[in-house]
Amino acid sequence: MSEWGDGTRVVHSVSAAAGEPFMAGPVFASAYHLGGSDTYGRSHNPTWRALEAALGELDGGEAVLFPSGMAAISTLLGVVLAPGDTVVVPADGYYLSRTLVAGMPVNVVEAPTVGPYPSFDGVRLVLLESPSNPGLDVCDIAALAARAHAAGALVAVDNTTATPLGQRPLALGADIVVSSDTKAVAGHSDVLLGHVSTVDQELAERVRSARTVGGAIPGPFEAWLAHRGLGTLDLRLARQAQNAAALHEALKVRPEVSGLRWPGAPEDPAFEVAARQMRRFGGVLTFVLRDAAAVASFLERSRLVAASTSFGGLHTTLDRRAQWGDPVPEGLVRLSAGCEDTADLVADVLRSL
Repeated sequence: MSEWGDGTRVVHSVSAAAGEPFMAGPVFASAYHLGGSDTYGRSHNPTWRALEAALGELDGGEAVLFPSGMAAISTLLGVVLAPGDTVVVPADGYYLSRTLVAGMPVNVVEAPTVGPYPSFDGVRLVLLESPSNPGLDVCDIAALAARAHAAGALVAVDNTTATPLGQRPLALGADIVVSSDTKAVAGHSDVLLGHVSTVDQELAERVRSARTVGGAIPGPFEAWLAHRGLGTLDLRLARQAQNAAALHEALKVRPEVSGLRWPGAPEDPAFEVAARQMRRFGGVLTFVLRDAAAVASFLERSRLVAASTSFGGLHTTLDRRAQWGDPVPEGLVRLSAGCEDTADLVADVLRSL
C-alpha cells in the first residue's frame, strides 16, 4: 500500500474478501483447537495481528501490540536494557516514561530535546520524544540516529504526538518506534492501547515473546476498536491540524497567553526541523496562562474545551501539566485541538480567555 496516499492506506488497512464484512468482528477466544497457527489467547489473536499489520505498514516496520503505551515502553526497556546499561532520556518527555526509567537499575542521562546531547559512547539506548510532550520541541532524528549508531547505541522514538502519518522515525534511521495508541491512532477517547514497531525482526520477536511471558496483552475488543478508529486517522488529523493552526493564529496576539508553541507555525523554534522531517503537523499546542486559577477559570467558561489528561481525540481537551509533576509553570497547558468546526472552536477559546 506504500504507493497510495494516507487516506487510502488507513481506510484500506483492513482487507475483506467478496461477501465478507469490511471489518471482521473481534476474536475473543482464549483457547483454540490445535492444529492451526493459533494456540492460546495469551500468545495469539487474529484481531491483534490485523491491527499489527496495519500499524507496521504505516510505521514501515513490524509492529507488536500492547494494552497501553506504558506497557509497550516498559516491555521494550526490559528487552533491550540490562542492569548497568546507560540510557539517554528526554528531559522534556512523558513523565511516566522518565519515572519508569528512573526506577530501573540503569544509568540515566537526561538531555533536552533540542540538545546539547551528551556523547553516546557506552550508551545502550537513546530514547527520543519528538515533538516532545508537553514542550513540543523537535529534535533531528536522522542526525541523532547517525550519531547513536556510530557509537553502537540503539535509538527508540516515542512517536505518540506525531502519529505514524505525521512522522516515520524508522525511515529517518531510528531502530524502534513506541506509541500510545490511546491517543490519535484510536482517536475516540475510549481505548487504552500501545505498540512497538521495529525493522529488526529478531528484536520484534523478542518483544513479542516478552509480551507472551509477561502477559501484557491487549484485549481483542480494544484492538478492534482501535483498528476501526484508524480508518479515519487521516481525516481527523487534517481537521485537528487545521484547528491548531487557527488557534495558534488567534492566540499569538492575546496578552493572556505566553509561551505559545506549535511546530507547524513558521515562527515556532521547532518549525525548521519539523518541516524537514515531519510529514504533517499535529493538533497539539502548548501555552501558558497566568496561573492555575486562570486555567480553572478558562475551563469553567469554555463550552467546547474539556479538562482531560489525554489528547488526540475528537473533542478539544486541555491539560494543566504541572498537576502531574512536570517541571513546568503552574499555568502551562497542553491543548489538543479536536474535530469541532474551526470557527466555533476559535470563538469559544477566545471568549473563554
